[in-house]
Amino acid sequence: MAPTPDPILVGKAVTSPSSGQVFLQPRLGNRHGLVAGATGTGKTVTLMTLAEGFSRIGVPVFMADVKGDVAGLAVPGTVGEKLQARIEQIGVEGYVSEGNPVVFWDLFGKLGHPVRATVSEIGPTLLSRMLELNDTQSGVLDIAFKLADDRGLLLLELDDLRALLNLVAEERKTISTEYGLVSTPSIGAIQRALLRLESDGGEMFFGEPALELSDLMRTTTDGRGVINILAADSLVLKPRLYSSFLLWLLSELFEQLPEVGDLDKPKLVFVFDEAHLLFEDAPPALQQRVEQVVRIIRSKGVGVYFCSQFPDDVPDDILGQLGNRVQHALRAFTPRDQKAVRTAAQTFVANPALDVAEAIGQLGTGEALVSTLQDKGIPMPVERTLVAPPRCRMGAITEAERAQVRAGSPVGAKYDTRADRESAEEMLAKKVEAATEKADAPPAKSIEDDDVGFGDAIRNAVFGTKRRQGMVETMAKQTARTVGSKIGRQILRGLLGGVFGGRR
Repeated sequence: MAPTPDPILVGKAVTSPSSGQVFLQPRLGNRHGLVAGATGTGKTVTLMTLAEGFSRIGVPVFMADVKGDVAGLAVPGTVGEKLQARIEQIGVEGYVSEGNPVVFWDLFGKLGHPVRATVSEIGPTLLSRMLELNDTQSGVLDIAFKLADDRGLLLLELDDLRALLNLVAEERKTISTEYGLVSTPSIGAIQRALLRLESDGGEMFFGEPALELSDLMRTTTDGRGVINILAADSLVLKPRLYSSFLLWLLSELFEQLPEVGDLDKPKLVFVFDEAHLLFEDAPPALQQRVEQVVRIIRSKGVGVYFCSQFPDDVPDDILGQLGNRVQHALRAFTPRDQKAVRTAAQTFVANPALDVAEAIGQLGTGEALVSTLQDKGIPMPVERTLVAPPRCRMGAITEAERAQVRAGSPVGAKYDTRADRESAEEMLAKKVEAATEKADAPPAKSIEDDDVGFGDAIRNAVFGTKRRQGMVETMAKQTARTVGSKIGRQILRGLLGGVFGGRR
């Protein structure tokens, strides 16, 4: 029987002199969580501390690096005087500077291994969100995907989808009758949206080899969970692509992983940074899908941790499912900020020794209000907490350090080279080529055609053609020349006399 994993140290509570350390229980790590707070209050460092804690107990982690400093998880940190004092104040045991097992990923393939998915895997719903299509255009895209399924066309890359849309345009009348109305303007709008996505670098994401979820759930030989870091400093500038990709990845985990119930620790922790981008302008159907995934995916051993500036960036139906809470400082400068402070205060279990609404505005950098799930899944009263520092570097890494990590990656050989197999574009191109060759080929000859050809040859030989004279014409010319001679005239007279009965 495997030993019970140690609890993850979040920090030291300072609400009262008798407060002790605050821990996150691994067996409740799949009950999801929220890390919120204004910019510069320490959210990223808290996420790094949690990621390290999960990694040390053998839980793989997937998280996005929006600002470029999460990559510091890969290399050891430096312990200065202030950091050493904080370590002693919190009472961190066995602290040592060390890097973590890290794999870098990048949708654009520049700062990490390429992350790819096929067009078919993404599906029409999320692709419509990426392309920012309206309802009518989304309906046309649904029809195109249905047509591809019915005709056995593989949709791997954007070129495949573009070729499919060309086919829909060519057969628009027939397809409109069988599947539903398809308009030329809608097809044109989708093609233009594909062009925008391609110019944003989106074509790098679609293709093969597609990402396998098992490669995000690796552990090292010494039992540590691998931390997968997605380079997102450029990707986050394209919010629809960023949020749709993370939602697709979360949905794939939901669809593919088996039910495992409550484990002694999660199988994977998934961190959704800049969570507000997921819910901004999200249609009700999409928001309902996210709620469904978050509610059920815990039974598959996956813990989802949202990170955003304000708690109300996450809809209430989802917020109520986030049992582990870390709230950094919020500055109540505007009515929006004041509302966010009230919302944050109401989401915690009250602590008689702490005025939550007042404390949120007084927290310093590296401090947070923390409430985690304890025995029987009951949330602990909120505590004002000094967050424990991570053991890695709290900052960006150099290109040489990144290259060194990538060189030792266990998945580089699998994903760094793009694969290209026959798909919809090639299949449709072959059909067009075959149809063109058939149209250009001479008609096949039958037996009757052969007979006619032989008769034509005899007739041409006897009577001639426009370019060549026949036997009749040749004999006529020779006769005319003969008639012109003396002997010819004598012969002619003899013939004429014989004909008309003249004497010799």
